[in-house]
Amino acid sequence: MPFISAHPARLSAAVAAALALVAHYVPSLPTELVVALVAAILGTGEWAQVTEDRKTVRAGEGGA
Repeated sequence: MPFISAHPARLSAAVAAALALVAHYVPSLPTELVVALVAAILGTGEWAQVTEDRKTVRAGEGGA
């Protein structure tokens, strides 16, 4: 879990890339499934942004 909390943006990007590859190479997937997974990835991206913002705020607290 430390890797996930340390690199949430990388994880989100890897999941999005994997979904794009799967959707491209498996055209028989139902559109509804792909749309639901895209929505889930958007939520993951939001989580990554909040985590990165929190890390930035924490880094600024220890400074000047």
